Amino acid sequence: MMTKAVKWLLIINIAAFIISGIAGIVWKLNLNVLLGLFYVESPYFLPFQIITHMFMHGDIWHIFFNMFALWMFGRIMEQTWGWKKFLIFYFVCGLGGALTQEVGQLIGLISPQDYIIGASGAVMGIMLAFGMIYPNEKMFIIPIPFPLKAKYFVIGYAVYEVILGLLHVDRTAHFAHLGGMLFGFLLILYWRWKSKKISNHTSSRMKWRTTSTHPNMTVSYNKNERSRDYEFNAKKKEQNDEIDRILEKIRRDGYACLSEEEKRKLFEASNNN
Repeated sequence: MMTKAVKWLLIINIAAFIISGIAGIVWKLNLNVLLGLFYVESPYFLPFQIITHMFMHGDIWHIFFNMFALWMFGRIMEQTWGWKKFLIFYFVCGLGGALTQEVGQLIGLISPQDYIIGASGAVMGIMLAFGMIYPNEKMFIIPIPFPLKAKYFVIGYAVYEVILGLLHVDRTAHFAHLGGMLFGFLLILYWRWKSKKISNHTSSRMKWRTTSTHPNMTVSYNKNERSRDYEFNAKKKEQNDEIDRILEKIRRDGYACLSEEEKRKLFEASNNN
């Protein structure tokens, strides 16, 4: 099932790749140089490159692997979070990758003449999120002949990026990839902390409302209002329990095991977030 945000990200990236190719052939214009992100002190740096570099790709294999990973991991994370939260996460990771690249150039780990293009920082963040949210999901990675749990794949890939980045074996923006993963990791931790804080605060308020008394204060509730509140809360709890069950099924058996009805419920829940 194709989700809304992933679909439009795919369309925009593929359209940008086609337009870039046409511009190079017809007008001899290299849009990758114009729209790629240069070091901030470079004479070629332009502010809009902070965003535009995420939609440019060097060749067919570059965009293929990025878009395949976006489709593979992104649709599941969008169904888990909802499209708004997913897009926030996507762009935070992409911008985090760009910032990491700039810092790497500032401290001398990366040549200040290098520029970066591609959605890799954002995509690596999405991949890390999948590994954190569904750590025991089994993946088949070519050429590894056995299934690998998502958490081990993500950890191994991060180590791989660190090694290649330090060795400077190619001109791939390995530190931008790591930056996307780092900012994704921090954002997930922040969301978990915020969710726990809200949950604790709500529990404390409910406890206070049910236990506090005052000799000069009487609190009354209309019977119909109580009934409507109870029905709404019961229905909401039933829906949340069903989504939790579906997410647990994904963690245990994988996304592919879901029925069409379960996929529909997850998709509708994500669009309502």
